[in-house]
Amino acid sequence: MNSADEKKKRIADAAERAKAEAAERRKQRDASAKPAAQEINGRDGPEPVRYGDWEVGGIATDF
Repeated sequence: MNSADEKKKRIADAAERAKAEAAERRKQRDASAKPAAQEINGRDGPEPVRYGDWEVGGIATDF
């Protein structure tokens, strides 16, 4: 094998190790993640921040 082929093989091996390490880190991160907090007694309908205004009882207030 010439040096170019050896270099490509070393790079490919390193890439496989990096992918395996990243997958393990993602697995550990997901296992330790807390579930998202749920809003209690929140408003129904679309999120007002997303649409740029609040509407309650037909009255809209932009902010």
